[in-house]
Amino acid sequence: MPELPEVEVVRAGLEPAVSGALITGVEVFDTRSLKRHSALEGRFEALLEGRRMLAAVRRGKFLWFPLTTRQTTGPQALVAHLGMSGQVLLRTPGTAEEGLLRIRLQIEHPEHGEFWVNFVDQRIFGSMAVDRLVPTGDGAPGGYSGFDGGRMLGDTLALVPGQVAHIARDPLDPAFDEKAFLAALARKRTGIKRALLDQTLISGIGNIYADESLWAARVHYEHPADRLPRARARELLGEVRVVLEKALAEGGTSFDAQYVNVNGASGYFSHSLNAYGQQGKPCPRCGTPIVREAFMNRSSHLCPRCQRPVRARAARGAATAA
Repeated sequence: MPELPEVEVVRAGLEPAVSGALITGVEVFDTRSLKRHSALEGRFEALLEGRRMLAAVRRGKFLWFPLTTRQTTGPQALVAHLGMSGQVLLRTPGTAEEGLLRIRLQIEHPEHGEFWVNFVDQRIFGSMAVDRLVPTGDGAPGGYSGFDGGRMLGDTLALVPGQVAHIARDPLDPAFDEKAFLAALARKRTGIKRALLDQTLISGIGNIYADESLWAARVHYEHPADRLPRARARELLGEVRVVLEKALAEGGTSFDAQYVNVNGASGYFSHSLNAYGQQGKPCPRCGTPIVREAFMNRSSHLCPRCQRPVRARAARGAATAA
């Protein structure tokens, strides 16, 4: 599943083409890709045609594009979620789409001309929807957007789509509250990896980057979150940021053709992975073979020497004392 770096690569690629662009036409080829769209808001195509997209914004794994306001609807945004295999691709009009095309937006940018925005999704776990924008709880911009002349695009929009409002800010968001996160983490009576995957606590981190961050911080995935010392929790958060920023710089992680940017190109962070998917290979730090263990209907990858569970350390300490 695309995680924060992959979604941010898509957002950054879309921003120059869609910010200020007029939506001149909308084609829906598969209504299953509208499963998050509420019919009470109105017909999807009618809500978009004739409106401009103001910016490209992201919170965690959600993308949205604030729309020019209509008096009949109030503030709204086009929301996109990539799910497991969704792609948002920029195409020249007339280009044949090789993937499973679900939705197409025809747009016209005042500087860059005409484009197609194709929503391609093999498994149909992703979606698009028009949703109402609601005020953010902290009064800060709803999510991360790019820069224009030193000013953050959409920086006056302290709004977030209603269906995204429950999602926590991600650690690369300028408005991310580190103190509040650390305090909430100290109250979580669960394993640390479960906490990192909890999108209501911190967003944008999936299985790949959780494993990589825990390896970097030398923390076992089952370490109780509420027993992680504050300094170690801060160190882990720092490693999360380092891993995400490095993955972002390398275009995200691509294991197959489904994880691509808006031009269809794959990222190459998979070549830099230290733990995830590296089972049987030597740990880059100590040489011990990386292992893969079952975790929440998926897997965790770790170094059994660098990331020893708490119980093993406690038992070793008790034995030494005896």
